[in-house]
Amino acid sequence: MPGLTISEKILARASHAEVVRPGQIIDGEVDLLYMHEMLAMALLPFNEIGTTAVWDPNKIVVTLDHWVPPPTPEIAKMHQTIRDFCHKQGIQRFHDVGDHGIVHQLIAERGYAHPGELIIGSDSHTNMVGAVGAFAAGIGATDTAAVMASGRLWLRVPETLRVDIRGTLSERTTAKDVILKVIGTTGDDGARYAAVEFTGSTVKGFPMNERFVLCNMTTEMGAKVGLIEADQVTKQYLAHTGRPFHPIASDEDAAFSKTFSFEVDGMGPQVACPSNPANLKPVEDVEGTKIDVAFLGSCTNARIEDLRIAAGLLKGERVARGVRFQITPASQIIYRQALKEGLIEIFMDAGATFTSSTCGPCFGGHLGTLAGDEVCISSTNRNYPGRMGSPQAQVYLASPWTVTASAIHGEITDPRKV
Repeated sequence: MPGLTISEKILARASHAEVVRPGQIIDGEVDLLYMHEMLAMALLPFNEIGTTAVWDPNKIVVTLDHWVPPPTPEIAKMHQTIRDFCHKQGIQRFHDVGDHGIVHQLIAERGYAHPGELIIGSDSHTNMVGAVGAFAAGIGATDTAAVMASGRLWLRVPETLRVDIRGTLSERTTAKDVILKVIGTTGDDGARYAAVEFTGSTVKGFPMNERFVLCNMTTEMGAKVGLIEADQVTKQYLAHTGRPFHPIASDEDAAFSKTFSFEVDGMGPQVACPSNPANLKPVEDVEGTKIDVAFLGSCTNARIEDLRIAAGLLKGERVARGVRFQITPASQIIYRQALKEGLIEIFMDAGATFTSSTCGPCFGGHLGTLAGDEVCISSTNRNYPGRMGSPQAQVYLASPWTVTASAIHGEITDPRKV
């Protein structure tokens, strides 16, 4: 009998089984549930269940991130409903406006997620948190209500797809370029309901901020979860939590449904063209494409390391005439760090705008939606029609290096030439 993968081991522990196999339905005990504004949508089914209290307020984290600050009276009322519920239920880890962040980033930086845990989030990019070696999966409002009430969730054990990445990248080339390359190969449904496990020398050499990018965009592969085996890098990242560290690795004889091998030695920046993350081209093939908007933000690429890249390129430069460059940090902690390091002044001096932490521009909600004839280069994770505003807008996905270089030149630009 073959050994177990990381995800299979986590689901076996969560369901109190010695072994689980792909296709099996398990009833898993959830270690952590986290929510954003989806909580408001989950309240109706939660109330219909007939319970009056959440299963364990100490295992729930809530923040406001999609509309921050609220742009309409209706959204303000939604936030008020969420505040009242968290207070009534005794949910101490409620991060209100001012202490907020895009929820996946907040979960990671506050050390709420640890290796080996079954983590459920009310958002499709919960996959990102799997970079710490957890099984982190997104669910909808009805399932969220069920977990709130019971602390349990039925899950089908996914097959595991292995992605082996080796080689040394070209300068100014990042994990964003790597995951775009992977998606360009697998397609945006090539890992449908799979657990995507990353391995290889390139992955092991990535710091945590880059590992989060890889796992985040497994969602754009159709995956249920993305995972990276926890190692010394993970341990150092989580050291501030003071919690015991128990990494889990796939067995040497574990069964993988498929293995993709990528040799990225010398690979340069990549760009996903409209209107699919898998519509991939090397940056050289789209250089010179005029842009109206550059956006650096989202749970994918708006950590302090990304902001430092932007500031390094922008210092002493100006955003191109006719281009709007918006920078939105992934959390208030990152915002404060950028302020401390003087990055915000560099952004403002260059003619960029810097906003509160929010998902708003990424999903076309508020604080920077696109008009029908506009072209945007973005560090976000999706460029489907209408994702960032008008369905007629054209969105290109790229790394912070490429986004910032393009903002300076007013057209898609190879950052290695700046």
